[in-house]
Amino acid sequence: MIVELLNTGSELLLGQTLNTHARYLGRRLVECGLRISRQTTVPDGPEIQIALAEALARAHVIIVTGGLGPTSDDVTRDIAAGLLERKLHYDPAIFERIQERFARRGLTPPESVRAQAMVPAGAEVLTNDHGTAPGLYLQDSRGTGPSRHVFLLPGPPRELIPMFEALVLPRLKAMGGPPIAVRILRTIGIPESHLQERVEAPLRARFPEVEIGYCARPGEVDLRLIGASADTIQRAAAFAAADLGDAVYATGDENLEDIVVRLATAAGAHLATAESCTGGHVADKITSVPGASAIFLGATIVYSNQEKTRQLGVPAELIARHGAVSKEVAAAMAAGCFERTGADHAIALTGVAGPDPGTPEKPAGLCFIAHRSMRDASVKRHMFPPDRPAFKDAAAQAALDILRRRLILPPGIKEKSC
Repeated sequence: MIVELLNTGSELLLGQTLNTHARYLGRRLVECGLRISRQTTVPDGPEIQIALAEALARAHVIIVTGGLGPTSDDVTRDIAAGLLERKLHYDPAIFERIQERFARRGLTPPESVRAQAMVPAGAEVLTNDHGTAPGLYLQDSRGTGPSRHVFLLPGPPRELIPMFEALVLPRLKAMGGPPIAVRILRTIGIPESHLQERVEAPLRARFPEVEIGYCARPGEVDLRLIGASADTIQRAAAFAAADLGDAVYATGDENLEDIVVRLATAAGAHLATAESCTGGHVADKITSVPGASAIFLGATIVYSNQEKTRQLGVPAELIARHGAVSKEVAAAMAAGCFERTGADHAIALTGVAGPDPGTPEKPAGLCFIAHRSMRDASVKRHMFPPDRPAFKDAAAQAALDILRRRLILPPGIKEKSC
């Protein structure tokens, strides 16, 4: 069954509003045994008619979001009625609900909202308990092929999601089949091309029916496995995970910071950070996890050389001799953080974030990450993208991964430094 998603709204294409519909709807459809085969986003106006006509010619299920409001740019309802050759009629029950909603707020609805009470002939009204624009469900049995199912839904997520869950999802479950099996292996430290070279041929040889995909982010790559059989996908994931070892930090939706907080909580370990080039980004990630207050002591942000000395006790002559971006200074930052906070694990970062090119000896993208605990101390040299936001993300992920690996390392085993 071909499913298409049509998002309408000029604000989506102007970058004023983030389009979150594909993520939410894609996940819910997979649970119904359905997949979105195409997503189209168009501005308000005549482009909606062109896109909807094309979708009607291809798809069995079309989900349209937006354009059901009372203003002049809300034309989805009229366009759909025209393409499906349905006359619009006024539904007084809809307008009564709108009036009641306005009355609860002590307001009188403007005349323009009557447009939201117009319903194409034969359409089923999908009640909106969180806004004024009802949704609409239309079946189109014209032609010789199977019926097409058209769902017109409001654009705001706070209105769309409850309506979809209550009134659309049950219908789609009846149309679909068993859930599509999807397993994500989240990896770190292996470039995307290297990951493919390492796992794809063995996976295809052993599980030819499994669809394999990749999604890269700074410092990370997701390995995505999709298939009809949950058992097959589980075995394929276990096969890949056994080969990748601790490069796999999670399956599913957990982030690296979630794993670090969970491991630290289980170990009763306290963490602290000393950050220069990342400006507190590592601490921000950790503290975004519920429960982080039980294991995170604090962050020292020491952007200037003076603050490295004042707050962490890094000797000024050490900075003068080796430079702020050096393994020696990174190690001293971690030591100062460890001693001053009493953390079980301290992590420190210093680097050249860019976009300035730096120097041949210390180019943009260079970063030293130091770790200090009672058991050992280590410093690792990294080269990250010289783009400032990407650098900060990649550096923070690498620091979190060092913490993850230290937290899962058996006692007495030291991790190699470089």
